[in-house]
Amino acid sequence: MNHLWLIPAGIIAVLVGLELVLRLFGFGKPLLYQADSQIGYLIAPNQQTCRFGKQIAINRHSMRSPEIAAARPDQTLRVLMLGDSILNGGWWTDQGDTVSALLQQQLNSPSDRLVEVLNASANSWSPRNELAYLQRFGSFESQMIILMINTDDLFGVAPAAVVVGRDRNYPNRLPPAAIAEVVTRYVLPPQPIPELAALQAEAGDRVGFNLTAIRQIRDLARQNNAEFMLVMTPLLRELGSGSRDYELKARQRLQAFTQSEGILYIDFLPIFQALPDYRAIYHDHIHLNPAGNRQIVEQLIAKFPSL
Repeated sequence: MNHLWLIPAGIIAVLVGLELVLRLFGFGKPLLYQADSQIGYLIAPNQQTCRFGKQIAINRHSMRSPEIAAARPDQTLRVLMLGDSILNGGWWTDQGDTVSALLQQQLNSPSDRLVEVLNASANSWSPRNELAYLQRFGSFESQMIILMINTDDLFGVAPAAVVVGRDRNYPNRLPPAAIAEVVTRYVLPPQPIPELAALQAEAGDRVGFNLTAIRQIRDLARQNNAEFMLVMTPLLRELGSGSRDYELKARQRLQAFTQSEGILYIDFLPIFQALPDYRAIYHDHIHLNPAGNRQIVEQLIAKFPSL
């Protein structure tokens, strides 16, 4: 009977050990999100965390970028990139391997002036979220604005905050423990969000809504004396079995739109298809790995206007 205390003590020791191991992988400190009435949601500002050994830092403007001065320093080239989780890089990409960080390294290396590449992005953003971000925060006196989208973004819905604090991928507060985060993310089934179904069933010409948002982003770039570039990456499936009919129609609309609007546009579908092994540059069915990010940067540098 005197040894019964060993059972709860052993359980506590196992839980403490498991908690410590999980924290080594970054669990217990996920990136937090905040709701926004116009943008829908943002990654909460002023955060730093490390997930699976990958450093993630968010500045006061909710960018995955170092802190910047409000006014662009003299003799500095500033590039603002807008995008979703592909540009952001997520937990699987170290800060230094994001598209923005790699582009900044390349632009800095042959130049005698300072280059800042800003990364304003969040999971599942589409052009209407990115437009709202630009309307809220401005262009930061950038001389170049690059909008990076993927095929799915052409069908993105209107900005909404319903996922914040309710979807496990958009937490707005820290979990009580790393174990609790793992259980919530990987063990318990996701809790339904009734409003989300209605949001995803948005009526009307969704592709048209997003093309209009792209035009408005271009117009804001012009108003701020900035060059504008549009970049689109394909889904992994499109490189193999091809785009579906509705995707092909949307792509054709986008191509015609960029031509009529005179927008500098890079479609990575044919570029990636020409690679010996396009699967090697993908992290999953949609997101790129660091090798894929380097492919993006290589093409951006080739097309980069003289500023």
